[in-house]
Amino acid sequence: MSGDQTKFTQKPLFYWMLFIATAVVVFLIGLFGASVLERRSESYQLLQPVKPIADWEPSNAAWGENYPREYETYRATAETTFASLHGGSATIDALERYPRLVVLWAGYAFSRDYKQGRGHYHAVEDIRNTLRTNVPQPGTCWSCKSTDVPRLINKMGAAEFYKAKWEDLGSEVVNNIGCQDCHDPKTMNLRITRPALIEAYQRQGKKIEESTHQQMRSQVCAQCHVEYYFKGKQEKYLTFPWDEGSTAEQIQAYYDKVEHVDWVHKISGAPMLKAQHPDWEIFQMGIHFQRGLACADCHMPYRSEGGVKFTNHKIASPLENVAGSCQVCHRESEKALIDNVQERQEKVRQLAGMAEDLLVRAHIETRVALDRGATPEQIKPVYQLIRQAQWRWDFVVASHGGSFHAPIECARIMGNAIEKAAEARTQLAGLLGRLGVELPVAMPDISTKAKAQRYIGLDMARLEAEKADFKARVISTWGEPAL
Repeated sequence: MSGDQTKFTQKPLFYWMLFIATAVVVFLIGLFGASVLERRSESYQLLQPVKPIADWEPSNAAWGENYPREYETYRATAETTFASLHGGSATIDALERYPRLVVLWAGYAFSRDYKQGRGHYHAVEDIRNTLRTNVPQPGTCWSCKSTDVPRLINKMGAAEFYKAKWEDLGSEVVNNIGCQDCHDPKTMNLRITRPALIEAYQRQGKKIEESTHQQMRSQVCAQCHVEYYFKGKQEKYLTFPWDEGSTAEQIQAYYDKVEHVDWVHKISGAPMLKAQHPDWEIFQMGIHFQRGLACADCHMPYRSEGGVKFTNHKIASPLENVAGSCQVCHRESEKALIDNVQERQEKVRQLAGMAEDLLVRAHIETRVALDRGATPEQIKPVYQLIRQAQWRWDFVVASHGGSFHAPIECARIMGNAIEKAAEARTQLAGLLGRLGVELPVAMPDISTKAKAQRYIGLDMARLEAEKADFKARVISTWGEPAL
């Protein structure tokens, strides 16, 4: 018997175990190799549409046939159950929570109805239902609500789309914000589909097409999550007021230069500015932007499924998914991270409350001064201070998440708003004294939304009835939103 055979007969168990282990290793290597090939094939298929997508295809479901993972996460945006301390997707009636807003926006449609948006999935339904669209609106108001908008702008031209009547376009705008708004259907590259952002960049000497992919992951959001106004009494041309810069002061300087007024305040008569949602502007002033993050990094974090990495299209508050958003970079506990966010938000909210109290009093005191014979020359500097103060306050509170995106900048702006509102009241105190008005001026009871709306003269029962009638006569003919 040879030496090798002797070894085998002496240690048969060892060699059998070695044989079995080798077989298992070979099997696992083969399984791993097959998995890699399968994932590569799957990834390749993700880039190869099952069905061609038309250039201006508005249906998110049609895109979903080719990109099911992205579409299914997008559909999860329909959920409206998450509520954080100051946001989330749950319905929040801001006028109920902060009744002083009714007085601050007296004479403007926001004093009728102002609810937190429930997310992209409900955009068409929400704009149809709001009492703000009881007031005649231009087609421009549809600009950021639907994937039908790029198709209509391509068909009609931007200028014609903007100056059309809002209600005349309603039957054509049925698909909610989604795939078409941000992606090229042929390459899936991110693209800008709204002219206003491109035009604003051009006026600043910038070219969108030179943006990096990471920059585009924010700029597709900046098509809509920005401050804007409707330029021209008839044209209503959507314009981003960045020609002087994008800070609160620079945008106000632009508005002053072009003599823009959003509305005249019903109580004080002041020529007012209404901030929309300057999310992009404020985000650029914060630490996350300075460190190179994009909107999508936190609001659309990457996911892995079946070995495939893709972008989660459930666009939502990062606080709903702290592990997938914040803890990718931060190693603190979920509670610690949420506490950090809320601490910053609460401090800015405290400042906002101070500004609101001063501004409400300034509007009412101005009304008293006018009623007692104050001249336009006497009231003009007060108007300027009220306009500046309320613009700064609104620039912060209208921004979604601004108090976290850039808390230091938001606190600075709000502090400036408080300073200007206080100065307006100081001037009013002197003026009222000269007019023989006893101070302090009595303030009305505006402790609830209903009381505040009655104070500024809104007949809410009539407005609700008018809206119900309009929905029955007109909106009901548009068909249901394509959810």
